[in-house]
Amino acid sequence: MFGRVRKVWDRLLSSVSVAERTGGDSRGHNLFEAAAAYVSAYVEDDQERMDEAAGRVSPEALSFGLNELACRAVVALAREREESPRTVARALLGLPAS
Repeated sequence: MFGRVRKVWDRLLSSVSVAERTGGDSRGHNLFEAAAAYVSAYVEDDQERMDEAAGRVSPEALSFGLNELACRAVVALAREREESPRTVARALLGLPAS
């Protein structure tokens, strides 16, 4: 598992360095900003904004950002509801509690 995480992390770092070398915007594109923009556009059914957000970073970076956003959202909801993250995640996906 750690090998897989390390591989994704290495891809993220290389995609950031490639973006910096290709003369993107001076501060680069933050993968978490791209993930937040993508999710909000998805919820609002705005394909144009989804495409724009997806184009800011590599697909691997966007996937990592989306995963991180999902994890943080589940943890925040679990704390708010005083339930376990597992219970909240299953409820959000419409799965029966187990």
